Amino acid sequence: MPPAFPERAAWGTASSLRAWQQQALEAYFGPKGEQPGPRDFLTVATPGAGKTTFALRLARELLERRVIVGITVVCPTEHLKRQWAESAARVGIKLDPEFQNAQGRVGKDFHGVAVTYATVAARPALHRNRTEARKTLIVFDEVHHAGDGLSWGDAVREAFEPATRRLSLSGTPFRTDINPIPFVDYEEGPDGIRRSRADYTYGYGPALADGVVRPVIFLAYSGEMRWRTRAGDELAATLGEPLTQDQTAQAWRAALDPKGNWIKQVLAAADKRLTELRRAIPDAGGLVIATDHESARAYAKMLREVCGQGATIVLSDDPTASKKIKTFSETEDRWMVAVRMVSEGVDIPRLAVGVYATSTSTPLFFAQAIGRFVRARKRGETASVFLPSVPTLMGHANEMEAERDHVLDRPVREDGLDDDLLAEANRRQDNPDVGEELPFETVEASATFDRVLYDGGEFGMQAQVGSAEEEEFLGIPGLLEPDQVTELLRKRQAQQIASERKRKTGDPRADRGDRTAAEDIAALRKELNGLVGAWNHRTGKPHGVIHTELRQSCGGPPIAQASADDVRKRIEKIREWAARRR
Repeated sequence: MPPAFPERAAWGTASSLRAWQQQALEAYFGPKGEQPGPRDFLTVATPGAGKTTFALRLARELLERRVIVGITVVCPTEHLKRQWAESAARVGIKLDPEFQNAQGRVGKDFHGVAVTYATVAARPALHRNRTEARKTLIVFDEVHHAGDGLSWGDAVREAFEPATRRLSLSGTPFRTDINPIPFVDYEEGPDGIRRSRADYTYGYGPALADGVVRPVIFLAYSGEMRWRTRAGDELAATLGEPLTQDQTAQAWRAALDPKGNWIKQVLAAADKRLTELRRAIPDAGGLVIATDHESARAYAKMLREVCGQGATIVLSDDPTASKKIKTFSETEDRWMVAVRMVSEGVDIPRLAVGVYATSTSTPLFFAQAIGRFVRARKRGETASVFLPSVPTLMGHANEMEAERDHVLDRPVREDGLDDDLLAEANRRQDNPDVGEELPFETVEASATFDRVLYDGGEFGMQAQVGSAEEEEFLGIPGLLEPDQVTELLRKRQAQQIASERKRKTGDPRADRGDRTAAEDIAALRKELNGLVGAWNHRTGKPHGVIHTELRQSCGGPPIAQASADDVRKRIEKIREWAARRR
């Protein structure tokens, strides 16, 4: 690989750097490539953007300049070690992914090793000696894991403090705790809070505009849930309606319970969507992310009943998990079911449909999970993710383009740490199917198509599973540019509103839209409220303040008395704000 940088390209393959990779290299070596480069460099790039390609190109450059003679790649999981070694081999860098602490030394045939953070933490002194023995580049893959507990952070610092160069990579550089990430700089903001500072950032929004990642269409499903507590009380709730935190948690769990119909109906809808995508993407695959092993096996059985094909099951304690993931990525099989572990860094570019069938709702896990579906291989590919209508998940979906930094100097969250869940997911367990006693028994769970979330907007109205209205959204073509997705979703929503109005009034003029019914106002207000919610997540402004600003900008009465035209003006205005912000 020659030192000269290739021609810029907005998107491409490893043989031709993408524009952001070129820019990141220039940030490291200078515009003319003549600078020696900093000792520490943090690159934050959205999942699927090509961080591995950038890191290996940088490593190749440093090797050729003789700045370094050895490389150590540190990963979160065993599977990623092998994935890094395979990618490195394609550019002439030999990494040993099977290195164990007991070996002590690396074989002469290798440029270096790929190890896990856990391996380093077990014997930091050994890795320090290896690092001191020769000029070494350390690549921290998903560097936020280096802060997994103070002991891990201390071990990583001890092991790699003598390194000649350190390259830190992350697609999600934020954590829910306040443990500092080793070798990452923090700057104090005007509010007195320290935040991580990246040397180069490439977010989902710019990546989407460049065609590097796919647009993600979120299809949300609500439904009626009934369950019985251990005390014998029978409770009911509608998923997607305002509920207490406990009610939401239990209704959500009932929805994901294999004993109910909600998950069966959603899996069937997801398989229909996969069939539609395979018309344009013949090898498109689907991934169901499950909460536990028992559910994963039950979901796989349901998928066989739906599509007539078995699903690949990947469990966190399975020693053949890496082999199964690799085999699935190289075939045209339809479905894989995994218990959380296929959530970070795993490269299966053909994944295009996802079912978020887990109760894990932290922003780090959600971002990593959705990152499995965004990698684009050619322009126009879209991805679809099915999820429950739970406020937390709706918020995460509307924040897809938000850029985050790791924040120190704030209280630790009380609802659990993201990385603890990830560590648990990847830990080997002797009795994986032994879980806690269920606090309730699912009596009934049925699904209803709720809405589509895309680019901060909400589209569609509730419809029965299997209805023509649902089919309209499941049948969206698999090859569309981002703006075409928005245009088509608006069209489908308008058709749904007109169809519903015609059904209720029996008036054939309704299809022409020359009369305004209460359904129009309700749908428009729902769309506006969804956009206001998305703007709230982006800006932090309260919903009431946003509504007031829209009213001041567009005129008209408060939202409760606003006409359809008033609401449409506010919708266009907030979309204009969003476009200008991007």
